[in-house]
Amino acid sequence: MKISASIYSDKNRNLEAVIADLAAHQVELLHVDCNDEVAVFEDIKRIRTWCTIPIDLHIITNKPSKFFPLLLETPVEYLTFQFENLVEPLVIPKEITGKKGIAITTHTSINAFNSYPKFDFILIMATIPGQSGGLFDKHNFSKIRSFRNQYPSKSIHVDGGVNGEVSFILRNMGVSTSVSGSYLFNAPSIGHALMNLTKREMESQFKVSDFMTPLAEAPFVMLQNCSTKLILETVETGNLGFCLVIDEDKSLVGIVSSADIRKALLRKIDQPQSITSADFINRSPKTLNADFSVVDMLQYIKKCPFPIMYLPVIGANREVLGIVNFAHLIKGEL
Repeated sequence: MKISASIYSDKNRNLEAVIADLAAHQVELLHVDCNDEVAVFEDIKRIRTWCTIPIDLHIITNKPSKFFPLLLETPVEYLTFQFENLVEPLVIPKEITGKKGIAITTHTSINAFNSYPKFDFILIMATIPGQSGGLFDKHNFSKIRSFRNQYPSKSIHVDGGVNGEVSFILRNMGVSTSVSGSYLFNAPSIGHALMNLTKREMESQFKVSDFMTPLAEAPFVMLQNCSTKLILETVETGNLGFCLVIDEDKSLVGIVSSADIRKALLRKIDQPQSITSADFINRSPKTLNADFSVVDMLQYIKKCPFPIMYLPVIGANREVLGIVNFAHLIKGEL
């Protein structure tokens, strides 16, 4: 996951000193907030003389067209317009280069993106726009997951309340870029903050239940309807390499992974006609407690004697609540 440094969040140094520090620490993007102020482009021109770090420009305006001549004159690599402030239609000329996104606040539906199908990414504002140092609203975890399901080929950017713990969760959810401002500049050093945003261990305030994929969105079969065909179809269509098996009380019976299917076939390779759906089910899988913190989860995974790709999430009464899938986290570390 890329870190986009919000350059105006440092109130103690001039812009050139801030950019020099960010460049020295090899920040991937420079996030430039533009609150309907064309003078921002003078800063962008100056930044271009100091470094080659890509510009991530976020414009809040009710009249985006007034910025088009400036964008043609001074192109940026990432261009975002705030959805809620738009009055005139947002039709960006094709001559304006760079990846394009639409930004929405926590209370705006991701369906706002439906009007911009050719855009490259969505920027989810996880705190109040323009309010530095706010807390991440956990409602945005479900928005990120919903957008990922609805637009699997589009990128997700997040701005607001991103600390070390939130950064880990976002990487795990497949977010490609997070904007960091006050957290980055209020740390003992930028290098210290960047390490916290990318390290694997952190302080924890969120529970697994806050960011898990709920059962309704996970691949599962009911025990009473369980058949070999249904299991294989669910594993295939779920695109995660496994499915859960639950009973009528939503208690976990077991899990069926591609490995479990392979093992069952090998056990009865000489009698394939005797294989039943029950042969595929691992009835003692590793599970996560829904009340686990991120730190609890990581400590639990570290103790497992084999690699973990996904885990069912269990509630206080042993009912299945969802899953945590680590595929995005692994991809994000490449």
